Amino acid sequence: MLAGTVTLWALNIVVTRYMVTTGWSPLAYATLRYFVAIALFIVYTYRRERSFAIERRDIKLVLLAGALIFGNQVCFVYALKFARASTIALLFGATPMFIGVFSFVLGLERLGRAFWAGTVLTSIGVAVVALASGSVGSSAKGVLLGIGMDVTWGAYTLAIRPMMRRYSPFRISSLVLPIGWIPLAIIGSGQVVAQHFGFGWLVWLGFAYAVVGPLFLTNILWFTAIDRVGPSRAALFANFEPFAAVVFAVLLLGDKLYPLELVGGVLILAGIMLERVWTQVSAPAITPID
Repeated sequence: MLAGTVTLWALNIVVTRYMVTTGWSPLAYATLRYFVAIALFIVYTYRRERSFAIERRDIKLVLLAGALIFGNQVCFVYALKFARASTIALLFGATPMFIGVFSFVLGLERLGRAFWAGTVLTSIGVAVVALASGSVGSSAKGVLLGIGMDVTWGAYTLAIRPMMRRYSPFRISSLVLPIGWIPLAIIGSGQVVAQHFGFGWLVWLGFAYAVVGPLFLTNILWFTAIDRVGPSRAALFANFEPFAAVVFAVLLLGDKLYPLELVGGVLILAGIMLERVWTQVSAPAITPID
């Protein structure tokens, strides 16, 4: 289940890059994709739990998480519009660093030397990947949006962390996703109206995959696996998502890895491995919504 989840997440980066470069407008794609996913989550959650109720104290967290998902999705689709899938995949490897730093700033975690050493390596790796972006077909705009994707995802992870102790991930998703979808639909309405839908079967297959696989199915697989093997082992698997995505980008999109990108990727991976020495960040809070 863990391997399947990581595979679905990784492939989503490649599929989204393909979608936004073969006729889909970024915001139209994100708006319609999330609309269908929200319907699936609501039906599934109601059949499973018969309730969407939360405590009043959690309303602010739901609103905050929804706003962060909105920002994350805007960064996600436009990062993959302006940068190669392999570049964004490598940058996504820096997400654990942002989660840890935010936890430290908010006073939620005490971080050891291993974490800070990993953070330094990861930061250097991100800088090297960014430096390489201009020569490999990825714009500076795409790189900045990729980093914004990491930042918003890290903040989202911490925003839902308290609710993970009280509600199922399905209930949280059923509430957070509609909140994030509303502003997404508002700013994306123009692109939705102007969007043509005369795609071939491969594009529609990719769209169906992007809804059912990385948005819906992974939630079931991920949290079932965590219940069986524990969060630490699950988090270890999740850290390899960026590198699996790079493999998919090379095989399916024809991306080429250049020396600087390889160096940056190795540094990010080394930082992740050092970060794993620090095991205080709670893995279940990293909800698989991409």
